[in-house]
Amino acid sequence: MHLEIVTPEQVLFSNEIDVVNVPGINGEFQILNNHAAVVSVLQKGYIKLDQNTQLKDGVKDKFQKINDKLCFPVDGGVIELKDNKVIILVD
Repeated sequence: MHLEIVTPEQVLFSNEIDVVNVPGINGEFQILNNHAAVVSVLQKGYIKLDQNTQLKDGVKDKFQKINDKLCFPVDGGVIELKDNKVIILVD
């Protein structure tokens, strides 16, 4: 599936991934390929990607490696998934 992480200023990440974990308001949840359509509010936490995910120069410093995940800290946001395309708008 394709993931975009977007701020009001720029697209931070745009690439194919297999799995993403996000901090939903009722707890963390995971999205895999071919997941049902979703629109959800995100709370403060981390967007977590597989450690082997390729990051472009200029955004690597925005991600932290925690355990075996690449983690992007967010204060909140919105996630939309439809037809294997995930868009996360973060604060």
